[in-house]
Amino acid sequence: MKDLQLKDKTVLISGADSGIGKAAALLLAEEGADIAIIYHENTDDAEETQQAIRQLGRRAIIFGGDVNNWEFCEETVQKTMAEFGKIDILINNAGVQFPCDKIENLKEENIRKTFDANIIGMILLTKAVFPHLKAGSSIINTTSAVAYQGNPELLDYSATKGAIVSFTRSLALQAKERGVRVNGVAPGPVATPLTKRTFGQEEEDLNKPPLERNATAEEIAPSFLFLATEASAQMTGQVLHPNGGQIVNG
Repeated sequence: MKDLQLKDKTVLISGADSGIGKAAALLLAEEGADIAIIYHENTDDAEETQQAIRQLGRRAIIFGGDVNNWEFCEETVQKTMAEFGKIDILINNAGVQFPCDKIENLKEENIRKTFDANIIGMILLTKAVFPHLKAGSSIINTTSAVAYQGNPELLDYSATKGAIVSFTRSLALQAKERGVRVNGVAPGPVATPLTKRTFGQEEEDLNKPPLERNATAEEIAPSFLFLATEASAQMTGQVLHPNGGQIVNG
């Protein structure tokens, strides 16, 4: 039997009912972690992910709600602590996007939803978790290649992803004295339920070589695993770029 990289560790991950979050949650569970999942609305998907984790022999709990709500964040953290006794790893993965090809057509409601879900909620959840983290703990934030390259249809979304990079670097400086590492993952195009709903993308042809197609969520998940383990002990304030070979600065 192989040595588990996250044996008896506990993870709180937002946006893990599907896509990248689900793939990361399952991979970390395979490596021995117990998982607490935050999801927004899709209870069926969250329960399916919870069951899959339990089938791996790990504990799993789920919380439905909005990370933009401080009371929900605080209550979720307290319930996770009561169930698991600790939080070792926080993965901030929740996010939304509303494509719009002209800035004058951007809806104020969607701009505010995007910032609330993608960066304000991230800061609120991190604020709630941070007092419970100890030396060796890890925070991993999901940003995006669009933070570096931009996207003409995702102005507000790209702006939030840039803010996540800055938040990651700044919190890493603050967390150093606590021995807590803070890093990010910036995927390129990924075939997920969110991108399919957003852009109507067809299923990827997985027979294409990896660098000639969108990534699968399962191909992104190992970046989260690496940042969650001692293999990345010398990394903080950094961003990994599993993006299929796109050249980005930063």
